[in-house]
Amino acid sequence: MSLTLSKKAQAVKPSSTLAITAKAKEMRARGMDVVGFGAGEPDFNTPENVCDFAISAIKEGFTKYTPASGTNELKEAICKKFREFNGLDYAPDQIVISNGGKHSLSNIFDAILNPGDEVIIPAPYWLSYPEMVKLSDGVSVIITGERKNGYKVTASQIQQAITKKTKALILNTPSNPTGMVYEEEELRQIADVVVRNDIYAVADEMYEYLIYGDEKHVSIASFNEEIYKRTITCSGLSKSYAMTGWRIGYTGSSVEIAKLMGSIQSHATSNPNSIAQKAALAALTGPQDTVAAMREEFDKRRVYMYERVKKMPLVHILEPKGAFYVFIDVSKVEEKNYKGEKINSAARLAEILLEDYNTAVVPCADFGFPDHIRLSYAISMEQIEKGLDRLESLLKSL
Repeated sequence: MSLTLSKKAQAVKPSSTLAITAKAKEMRARGMDVVGFGAGEPDFNTPENVCDFAISAIKEGFTKYTPASGTNELKEAICKKFREFNGLDYAPDQIVISNGGKHSLSNIFDAILNPGDEVIIPAPYWLSYPEMVKLSDGVSVIITGERKNGYKVTASQIQQAITKKTKALILNTPSNPTGMVYEEEELRQIADVVVRNDIYAVADEMYEYLIYGDEKHVSIASFNEEIYKRTITCSGLSKSYAMTGWRIGYTGSSVEIAKLMGSIQSHATSNPNSIAQKAALAALTGPQDTVAAMREEFDKRRVYMYERVKKMPLVHILEPKGAFYVFIDVSKVEEKNYKGEKINSAARLAEILLEDYNTAVVPCADFGFPDHIRLSYAISMEQIEKGLDRLESLLKSL
């Protein structure tokens, strides 16, 4: 056949994190003792009350179409959460519920971008951002956060990157892959740049409940009316409520943008899963003790991983403040030889760890930082200890 397939689709990179996770699962299926630091997925079960509510919804026949942008009762619950946790006053007609956070972000870019519009993406970034922008005919403009600033970008850097084509800035706090959190003053300065240049802020706050120590989550849209109306706030239930497979994400935005996203979604998926919406309602309105318990356990793992890794040779790590990742600089490891050959890259290091040490880590070239690896602590302490023993063994052998 001589038919030409979509050049846009062909230009999209597959997710390296999902590929590594799949390889690790395949090795486990063959009976190999693999530690998987790759997945951004809590190892806890979905809270029991959430599951019970979903089962009741099935038994009661709540298995039909819902409104395209989600049920009103769930929108009301999301509005309450936005008010009480984020300090944001959204009405139900400003809320769009989607099939996961990825779907929410995809809707955002489809709604705001025209061909050639530029989107500023701070690196390190979640690897799907540039691909989503590309699929929505936008152009990614990458700016790089320095390690001395916790891998965070500054308002000055953002201002310097803005052109006449700039449409939006993506801001992810807490960050995947670094685990860093933007402080209030940093966000206020960034908000001033957004307002002054009249662009959108796409605030990805998926890890908002997973913040540790004295840090606190601040939503950039909460400062004043000018930044509020230019911000699309995106979150979901996957990480904080251990509901990755339920696929519920949501956004708060202007009514105009919400209508556009709802219209797009109506043609793409009809509506979010009806049963998952009921589960989300139970999660947001029910007891929050399981969320607190999960966060406490993540914190223990975070401290353990940081303390272990910072003592290892050849690597550098900053203490993460949120999410459930550690971000490790392995540039010195790349200069070493392994079995007679120079390691050269974080990708090669990841291959060695998986093939010879049965340990899966994520090399971060696709996150905009090719000399780093990401390890998730959303796995059991037993697995963390075993995996770090293996990493340390390799590093000490070099």
